[in-house]
Amino acid sequence: MAARTLLLLLATLWMPVLVGQDQTTALVNEARQIATSLHERLIEHMKEVLHKEGTVQAVEICHIDAPDIVNEANRDGWTVRRTSLKVRNLEDAPDKWETKVLEEFARRDAAEDSDDELEHWAVVEEKGRPVFRYMRSIHLSKTCTRCHGRHIDKQVARQLDSLYPFDQATGYEAGDLRGAYSLSRPLAPTSAGAGSK
Repeated sequence: MAARTLLLLLATLWMPVLVGQDQTTALVNEARQIATSLHERLIEHMKEVLHKEGTVQAVEICHIDAPDIVNEANRDGWTVRRTSLKVRNLEDAPDKWETKVLEEFARRDAAEDSDDELEHWAVVEEKGRPVFRYMRSIHLSKTCTRCHGRHIDKQVARQLDSLYPFDQATGYEAGDLRGAYSLSRPLAPTSAGAGSK
């Protein structure tokens, strides 16, 4: 825990002066709130669907509903998505920046042997414009192992194959690092910096 606190302190000091400490704190807090709210909505919706429809139907409903729920989080200039090194839907494949962060999350997660949330944020230049980017880890809940676990029901597996022919997102156990929420927001011109927790 002390190491995480130190990383947070270093992250705060590392952000560029031109972005401003208050602005950085506000952006990180806002991104955290969006990611937390989205995570809670997705989990609540999935539990409800599983309870009412069963796992096979839940796969199809999730295929339709989850992208819409994620898209609803796009507001106030934020672009929100989910990504992973092992995607279910190819549209969720990480870009280069996300790939580096996900690889770092995987390294840290394995080294710390913990399912604590991991975070990373940075101001990066994209198409000549500064953009604030934030990622927060997603660890697999027990409920999610029905469709992402090592032992998936045959009917569920057939449903996954029909909807996601290039699915890589199986073989997990509860608590495993599944991927991350990735948020970005364009900023007024400033320099770049980064931080982690």
